[in-house]
Parts: sequence; C-alpha cells; structure tokens
Amino acid sequence: MKISSNGITLHVEEQGKVGIPLIFLHYWGGSSRTWKYVTSELATDHHTIAIDHRGWGQSEATESGYTLADLSADIDGVIKALNLRRYVLIGHSMGGKVAQLMASRRPAGLVGLVLVAPSPPTPMALSAKARESMVGAYDSRAAIEATIDNMLTAKPLSPSDREQVIEDSMKGAPTAKLAWPRGASQEDITDQIGKINVPTLIISGELDRVDTPDVLRAELQSRLPHTVMSVLPGTGHLSMLESPRELALSVRRFCAQFTQ
Repeated sequence: MKISSNGITLHVEEQGKVGIPLIFLHYWGGSSRTWKYVTSELATDHHTIAIDHRGWGQSEATESGYTLADLSADIDGVIKALNLRRYVLIGHSMGGKVAQLMASRRPAGLVGLVLVAPSPPTPMALSAKARESMVGAYDSRAAIEATIDNMLTAKPLSPSDREQVIEDSMKGAPTAKLAWPRGASQEDITDQIGKINVPTLIISGELDRVDTPDVLRAELQSRLPHTVMSVLPGTGHLSMLESPRELALSVRRFCAQFTQ
C-alpha cells in the first residue's frame, strides 16, 4: 500500500485488523520486509503496520530530508492517514532512534514503545574515519556480505534471508545510504528522550556488535524512567531475522498490557 505523507510517498505493509496497532520501523539498510516473520506472527492478534523509510524499500527517495525530524514527520503522516487512535511504536536500530524522538514528543495515541537494538540517543561513538567506512558498507555485494558476517549477525541467516538483506541494502537510495552515517546517527537527542512517558521495552541481542547490551543500558535505559530491558541469547543485531519467534513473543507479552 502507498501512503502520501510529509510531501512524499511511502510504502506500507499492513496485516491483521484486530488488537492494538503496532507500527514497525526498520534499520539503516533494511525495509519493511525485515520485519516479515515478526509481523506475520503478531498479525493473528494485532494490526501490524511496517513502513519503508524514505529512500529504502519501495518508498520514494528524495535528495534531502533524512534527519530524525524528517523521518519522524514521515511516520507521523502515516499514523494520521490511517487514523490510528491508539498504537505501539516499534523501532529497530536507526528506526529505534526515530521512535525515541517521536515518543519524546508525546504524540496523541502513543501508548507504548518497543526499541529493538536501537541506536542510542547519543551521537554514534565512531571516529570520522570509521563513519566514512560505514558509507561504503552497502556499496557492493561483497561489502554487504562482509557487513552481515562481521557486524550485523551472530546466527547464520537462511540463504533467502541473507539474499533479502543484500537486496535491501543495495536498493537503498544513495542519499539514504549517506544520510545516516554522516547525519542522523550523529544527532544528539539525549535532552529530548527524558520526556518519554509511556511504558518502554528495550530488546537487545546478547551478541550484538553494533550496540551492545551494556551500551544500551548505559546510554539509553539509564535515561528512560519507565523502561524494562530484555536480552535475547545468542542473537546479534538482526534479531527479527535471527530470533524472530523469541522477539515476537517479547513484543506480544509487552503489548498485552494495552489490550483494548
């Protein structure tokens, strides 16, 4: 489904019609289909809405507009277009930082927040040289394969899931690929996230090499007053592909408190 939001067209995958809506935001390099196993599992008793960020998946790419505020406005437009009265926001990695900013603004209808291996609110702790190496992480199939093996996963992906990650990473618009390491990842929103006032669940992979559980405890959990944290054993950064059932179960248990 295509939805006009914030002056662009976004691709949205929608499943299920019962239960409280769950809005899924993906990582830098992914798409709405990164969440496919989790949304399929949860769609039996929830209304799931997975969105391609601008420049990724099947959403429109633009030459600018990739700040956290821009990406947040995109998602807010989808929420309004779908007339969602109550919802839970679920963000992964880059999408997790977008979700933090959105939740800090206390939007009407937001009842809960799930942050899966989220990028912390602080600027990414990388040197300028390391950030520039990130810029080329999705430039070729070989580079993406190395990123999958050395950074993104702890468990081997199935051949089809691995190919999906490669396809999504290669398909990203050049502006979207550049915008995260050079821009949004360096934004500091620590002052804003203290305003988050809904129950929040942080889910981390035990073996995540992008943002470790210890980093998330220190940089994020310590700053959020209504937060619990769950760690998935033997899992890396792509928990929705590495441990989808365990992740879906954690989300379902957390969202049980919001049943209508």
